[in-house]
Amino acid sequence: MYTLYYSPGAASLVVHMALLEAGADYALEKVDMEAGAQRSPEYLKLNPNGLVPTLLIDGKPFFEAAAALMTIADRHPDAKLAPPIDSIQRAAWNQWILHLANTVQPAFRLWFYPSDIHADAAIQELIKAGARARIELAWDRIDRHLATRAYLLGDAMSAADLMLLMLMRWSRNMPRPATEWRSLREFSARMKARPSWKELYAREGLTEWA
Repeated sequence: MYTLYYSPGAASLVVHMALLEAGADYALEKVDMEAGAQRSPEYLKLNPNGLVPTLLIDGKPFFEAAAALMTIADRHPDAKLAPPIDSIQRAAWNQWILHLANTVQPAFRLWFYPSDIHADAAIQELIKAGARARIELAWDRIDRHLATRAYLLGDAMSAADLMLLMLMRWSRNMPRPATEWRSLREFSARMKARPSWKELYAREGLTEWA
């Protein structure tokens, strides 16, 4: 049994979608980020970083979205969210999830919250410009990769694609969203046709980028 502490559309989204894809038994606990619930003493006992997601596994809390994603994939092998551990595809799967989590996702953090780095508005704009350039460079690379395959690993969808879809959604209001790249646009259409995406939107009350 899982309990997912989430905020609609935040990094918890990829974990939620993985739980749906896995057909797992889970409960949702919404964290009111606007009210600062992520900084409450009760929540900080679960996740000392004061972020979402937090995933309770049999009552024990774990944080970091990519780690939760990989754990769900391993715990539910029938869902085929990850290649066999001894396959060469598993190395590619590890690579893509960590690349998205360690290279692309931090750039979004800079785009959304440049004030975390500097208080001066002019410098914040420079930070955002650098973040945008880094994100668009990632879209260039991933779009070329997807030009010859349906998903990051080839013909079969995996948990790595869930991470990519979430990050693409985050770009929806940027000057050049990810869907302006042809292969990425086609990829997102395939992913958003999945029942798990539609169910996630219904449960989290999301409407943008449906």
